[in-house]
Amino acid sequence: MSDANSGGRQTDKWLEAGKTNIQVIYVLYLAGFAFAFTPLIGVVMAHVNRDKATGWAATHYTYAIRTFWIGLLYSLISLMLAILLVGFLLMIATAAWFVVRCVIGLMAASRDEPIRNPDGWLI
Repeated sequence: MSDANSGGRQTDKWLEAGKTNIQVIYVLYLAGFAFAFTPLIGVVMAHVNRDKATGWAATHYTYAIRTFWIGLLYSLISLMLAILLVGFLLMIATAAWFVVRCVIGLMAASRDEPIRNPDGWLI
């Protein structure tokens, strides 16, 4: 019997740099509200594929990586300010900011469009 994959191991399409991988990263980020470890998987995937991407996809990897790290920074600041009670409001604002960035990224990726300002701090 001949094996169809005997020429080498093929990876799943969602692991390769491109549209599907970008969408998986954003979904992993959003799943972080239910499972805390999934954004870590997403940011690792983004870092691994960042240099492999070209054109519009490269802007998404930059945007996804910055979304993770800036979101982590905002979360830590909110946590420290929770002592003053204002941090709880900032936690809600950070969660909303995170969701909005992920939705914007998902929508742009589904249309094969680049992120307009991948280096931005806001939306």
